[in-house]
Amino acid sequence: MYRKQFVWIAAALSFATAACKNNQPPAAETTPSASVVVATRGTLANTLTVAGEFLPYQEVELHAKVAGYIRRISVDIGDKVKAGQVLATLDVPELQAQVQGAQAGVRRTQAEIVRAKNDIARAEANDAVLHSAALRLKQASETRPGLIAQQELDDAEGKDQEAAAQLDAAKSAFDAMQQQLGVSQAQQQQVSSMADYSRITAPFDGVITWRYADTGALIQAGTSNAGSAPVVKIAQIGTLRLRLPVPGDMVPFVHEGDAASIRIDALNRTLTGKVARTTDALDPATRTMQVEVDVPNRDGTLAPGMYAEVTMNIRRSGDALLVPVQAVDRDAPQPVVLVVNGQNRIEKRVVQTGVATASRVEILSGLRDGEQVIVANQASFQPGDLVAPRQSAIVEANATAGVR
Repeated sequence: MYRKQFVWIAAALSFATAACKNNQPPAAETTPSASVVVATRGTLANTLTVAGEFLPYQEVELHAKVAGYIRRISVDIGDKVKAGQVLATLDVPELQAQVQGAQAGVRRTQAEIVRAKNDIARAEANDAVLHSAALRLKQASETRPGLIAQQELDDAEGKDQEAAAQLDAAKSAFDAMQQQLGVSQAQQQQVSSMADYSRITAPFDGVITWRYADTGALIQAGTSNAGSAPVVKIAQIGTLRLRLPVPGDMVPFVHEGDAASIRIDALNRTLTGKVARTTDALDPATRTMQVEVDVPNRDGTLAPGMYAEVTMNIRRSGDALLVPVQAVDRDAPQPVVLVVNGQNRIEKRVVQTGVATASRVEILSGLRDGEQVIVANQASFQPGDLVAPRQSAIVEANATAGVR
């Protein structure tokens, strides 16, 4: 009897337990966690670091203006020269003959001018005599009519007019000789100038970087022969140009006068300089803009062809709203961030970015100070999703790291 009661009680308890389990509410779904960072304000600097090459401030290959043989060349590679110094002298015999001929032409024209002056003086004297004679005969004829024959009067007047014409001709010849003197002097100056080109001189202070010819070599005129070889190459290295290729996206932030830190590993030196000039245009082949920094080289320790690493602080933001770069999705047509609102729901925001470094980016609009943005696995969330925000453990290695 007792055994039957125990079986009945056990069955009843089992039924009650099963009923309780069936009436228990379902377990709540787990809310996904989201790694977030709070947008805060701070100072952000953007630096640009690029490699540049030192180039001469000026460099030119010197050609001969006239053809001739090199009589003497007084410089070699490595020689320092001054502006106006004679580097080489050419022997051009036919040019010397032309100079002498032009000088003789000037002297002959000057002699012709002297003769023309004498002709004017003689014509003036003759004109004065004949004019006086004609005038006296005319006065005598008027005083005593019939005393002087009309034929004699006519002859005197004709000689007077002829003398006046000869005087005018002498003056015209003198003017022509003066003009001819100008022509002769111009020809002499032209030939003399060509003779001056037989001496090749340095156009500026510099150093000879290459020598192409030796004594006795025949040099063709650079103006008449496109394939003519230069005599020497000279470079100005007292100041060097440090040329840098700036990426296209950094071009709007580089301006003349920007400070630059110049690191020369070959010499273990660090210099400072400023941007001197830019091309204001991108190279179609490299999509970069050429920027130049002028670097003094008075001691000559820097050499053209050396490389240097240049760092420029191209843009700075003093009080910027900052988020990690991981928070901004730049693959969309416009930069977007995922914001966790006060109800822990996801909001998708379009933002406008400003200064950016390797770790942080400035938000100009679309986000407020103190809002939380998702910094990891953005593709796993959709607008409206409920999440459990969790502060991210992102540690910025260098908040002001440069952009390379």
